[in-house]
Amino acid sequence: MTSVGLARLQFGGTLLFHFLFVPLTIGLGILIAVLETFYVRTKSPAYKTAVKFWMKIYLVNFAVGVVTGIIQEFQFGTNWSEFSRYVGDIFGAPLAIEVLMAFFLESTFLGIWIFGWDYLSPRVHLLSIWLTSLASLVSAFWILTANSFMQEPVGYLVRNGRAEMVNFFALLGNPQLWLEFPHTVFGAMALSSFFMAAISAYHLLRHTHDDVFEPSYRLAVASAMIFSVLVFILGHEQAQHLIVAQPMKMAASEALWHTSPLHAPWTLIGWIDVARHSTPLVLQIPDMLSILAYNRLSGRVTGIMELNHLYQQKFGMGSYVPPVNPTFWSFRVMIFVGTSMMLIALYGGYLMWRRKRPRWFLVMMEWTLILPYMATTSGWLMTEVGRQPWIVFGLMLTAKANSPLVSIAELWTTVIAFGIVYLSVGVAVVYLFVHIIHAGPQSEQGQDVGDKPPAQLFVPTQERHAEGTGDPVIPDLS
Repeated sequence: MTSVGLARLQFGGTLLFHFLFVPLTIGLGILIAVLETFYVRTKSPAYKTAVKFWMKIYLVNFAVGVVTGIIQEFQFGTNWSEFSRYVGDIFGAPLAIEVLMAFFLESTFLGIWIFGWDYLSPRVHLLSIWLTSLASLVSAFWILTANSFMQEPVGYLVRNGRAEMVNFFALLGNPQLWLEFPHTVFGAMALSSFFMAAISAYHLLRHTHDDVFEPSYRLAVASAMIFSVLVFILGHEQAQHLIVAQPMKMAASEALWHTSPLHAPWTLIGWIDVARHSTPLVLQIPDMLSILAYNRLSGRVTGIMELNHLYQQKFGMGSYVPPVNPTFWSFRVMIFVGTSMMLIALYGGYLMWRRKRPRWFLVMMEWTLILPYMATTSGWLMTEVGRQPWIVFGLMLTAKANSPLVSIAELWTTVIAFGIVYLSVGVAVVYLFVHIIHAGPQSEQGQDVGDKPPAQLFVPTQERHAEGTGDPVIPDLS
């Protein structure tokens, strides 16, 4: 494997792991803030207990997300020095603002929220979690501002062999940003909603703390219903924007080797023959691609080969075709899984309206925990892989962006080292999550979790001593 390939493998692997935690931090924080709002309004102890329970999961997730996120920014200077040199004046600005403003605000208000239960008024304490959630949204905004520049560069001028920023407000007005940011936030809310609904369903099935998980479940299902629909709508808008901004990505996501007919069909599944530039076996829906692209029954979509010829005339000879198979299949996984999530959430909302909750639906909701992670991961893969061979679309090729002085041996060392560390962290996080979930919102001597000192909130499982004995009672993990 080349040095570029290894650098991409390391960055893609660490970023993919990091992105497992980012949506849950964004969405779960907002859901917790809503639950605490209910507590402040109703003074119900069940809401406070629910907040304290979800708080433990949130803190573990937040901590791992922060640590893995810091590593990403260091890689720009180590493995991608040419990229940093060429577009650092533009790309670095939103990342610097994210760290210096959003992240510090998020961390500050989070600390106030964790340790302020006994020292702040309920309303001020509630304000701290809402400000934490707002800061996480601001942080996501600035990171996506940088990513949107890579997808659709604006506000720059190439001078002395480097891209220089000439209009900061053009970055903020990037049309890619205003589709990518809400789509990411809505996706984070959908993921967090299904996460909360799955864990709540687990406890409701076993009738453990129904008073705590009943409101969590109802909030999660209502939120999942709203945001899965919004994700679907924004995803459609993004697909239409790709026709204009990155037509090659759209063509690759459809394995459309040649320009479609006037009434373009959409391929549900297909067998892709990359060597022969064909898709010999397909199952298609007539006219659907035209509808997805233009909201009408007619409209051609330009094919891969025609676009590659146009790019060769504009950028020079070479292949500008992204990996078709990964782009095609990740797009379909995202659509199929996202549609399934929307239908499940809508049916869950219908059942709540009818005041019904069959056991089979709760069992299904437990297993839906994996769906939003599949959808967000496949969406990220489609977005980033489909942009290749560009690291900044139309401006800089990925093959010219890595650090020339970093050897293959050094890259192999870091790839293996990061792989071992991240695998260990992943196992630890799953272990903590499982123990927190199984233990539930319980504490010693049956006291509410809200009565614990702040430091004990990080302990996932507390030993509970049987009455009259010194023997610990081990929680049932079956």
